[in-house]
Amino acid sequence: MSASRPEPAPSLPIASEPTLAGEQTLIPGVKPVSMRERLEARMAAPLLPRKPQKPLDIGLFDGHARNQLSLF
Repeated sequence: MSASRPEPAPSLPIASEPTLAGEQTLIPGVKPVSMRERLEARMAAPLLPRKPQKPLDIGLFDGHARNQLSLF
């Protein structure tokens, strides 16, 4: 008696997506991130300043002036 071996399941084509680092393959069952999803994520993120902010070290907001022991 000869036992028949089960046929292997047909392999699915491997999905990939182009990135800045090069072509990257995706895990089976995972779809590539679309440009719309990327833009929606960027719109939902908080805004960041374009330039580094300067400290406000004058008057009421001066941290060193608060350390003084007397006003006069």
